[in-house]
Amino acid sequence: MSSSSASPKKSDRLSASNPCVDTLELLSKRRSLTVKDMTAPGPNEDQLKQILTIGSRVPDHKKQVPWRFLTIDGECRADIGKTLRTVFKKNTPDADEELLDFEENRLMRAPLVIAVISTASPENPKVPEWEQILTAGAVCQNILIAANAMGYASQWLSEWYSYDNEVLKALHISSDERIAGFIYIGTSIKEPSERGRPDIENITQKWSR
Repeated sequence: MSSSSASPKKSDRLSASNPCVDTLELLSKRRSLTVKDMTAPGPNEDQLKQILTIGSRVPDHKKQVPWRFLTIDGECRADIGKTLRTVFKKNTPDADEELLDFEENRLMRAPLVIAVISTASPENPKVPEWEQILTAGAVCQNILIAANAMGYASQWLSEWYSYDNEVLKALHISSDERIAGFIYIGTSIKEPSERGRPDIENITQKWSR
């Protein structure tokens, strides 16, 4: 689970392609792990910085950087969990204690949670909002790949608290921002099985006149 060399600096000359069989194998076998099957340890501070740096190496039209990160670990997970419990109880008055306990412990399921926050704006005169949103999605995918390459399990979730205004306010997320995803990262306690994948021939069409 060690990290690799530092990222290149601005104006460094880079290869236009990086042939790597190991990368192709990683991508062909990458699989999310259900968060209930994660445990500690999670990435250390150096690894987290590298994950976020790799996460940010995405196509970004006009270099607008339409995303930001919110990292949640340690006791912060429990603090936010209290808010989740309170808000869920308010929204679901008939919820029993078992369900409320589950909601309170959602962020405790993995040692690290990274919230990728889309800051896309329809008022941006340089880049269509849709392209900005797609960029934030690419950030999420890069994080999953980076975590997997470091030897960690990961899962990209949204769930109800991504869309609840009271929770978003507690997380200091403004009304013009949106959660692109909560990325849970930890160590696997169970190996996932391969799931069904689309038949490429059924979703590919060769263009012709």
